Amino acid sequence: MTIAPARLRPLLAVLPLGVALLMATSACAGSDAAAPAQSAASVSAESAAAAAESAPAAPSEPAAAAPADPAVKEITVTIAGRKVTPPPGRIEVAEGQTVRITVTGDAADEAHLHGYDKEAELKPGVPASIEFVADQTGLFEMETHESGLQLFQLVVR
Repeated sequence: MTIAPARLRPLLAVLPLGVALLMATSACAGSDAAAPAQSAASVSAESAAAAAESAPAAPSEPAAAAPADPAVKEITVTIAGRKVTPPPGRIEVAEGQTVRITVTGDAADEAHLHGYDKEAELKPGVPASIEFVADQTGLFEMETHESGLQLFQLVVR
């Protein structure tokens, strides 16, 4: 069986891209050895992705607001359709660090941090915040009372 040259052109056009993708995915992360073998398209895509990650996000507060304090650990959780985003996991903070937890849900509920007995009333679509100094070490669960969802576990060391 022979393949007509007209049918071969589309395959030959994507071949360099396939090779570049294969090399990029098989190279060790962070290795500079694969960089010369990457095509200009994949380098441009990586540059665009890096620029998008480093670009500042659209401000959710007025421009006159003070910049976030780097000493404050910001934890943001969203609940939609009984799904918690980001998925529940452990979040570590240092003893003595200020923690600000912001929860936005799609239903009325109450968010509660056990051990610290901090609570926030949740109204649909309205962010609710709890801010405190993590002055007790241990493992503390953050959950909703009505729906019984675990939002995360706070580890204070």
